Amino acid sequence: MPYSHLNDYPAPVREHAARVKLACFDIDGTLTDGRLFFDSEGRELKAFHVHDGQGLVLLRKAGIAVAFVTARASTIAEHRARELGIVEVHTAVADKLACVRDIAARLGIGLDDVAFMGDDLPDLRVMQQVGFSVAPGSAHPWVRERAHWRTSAPAGNGAAREFCDLVLAAQGKAEALLSTVVRVDGLRVEGNA
Repeated sequence: MPYSHLNDYPAPVREHAARVKLACFDIDGTLTDGRLFFDSEGRELKAFHVHDGQGLVLLRKAGIAVAFVTARASTIAEHRARELGIVEVHTAVADKLACVRDIAARLGIGLDDVAFMGDDLPDLRVMQQVGFSVAPGSAHPWVRERAHWRTSAPAGNGAAREFCDLVLAAQGKAEALLSTVVRVDGLRVEGNA
């Protein structure tokens, strides 16, 4: 059964998604809802959605490189990346565009085949240079209106998964991944999300 919602997306969005070889994600306001929590000791806390994590794992299984690129220093983001098997995790990044260019160059991927998902002004410069820029539904309006596409889901609540599903479907990889987890006795999902 083919991914039934793929034709709901405009042709240019499907075309951008079909080219993605490297998917880069901001953290705060993209993979989280953007709120920052601190305990009484000043330690930062973040909440990630398991659906987003599963989407990132599926991208990796499909051979699409995944990177975290965030301006904040964040051991929590580093820990989440390790949980998901993401090697390219870059925190305390002052110049996100330079960082993404470096990752892409090391992987032998042109910027036209890179996607970046971000939500606010620190992400805009890199989003304007990559082949597919994506904003979560809750992104700042200045970013949303300049992205190639925006998700219907808000940040930290399935927006990254919506993006991952689109990329996998546009590249014809969704059905193969589904067939590896669907069994006669039900659905089995592998990997940590």
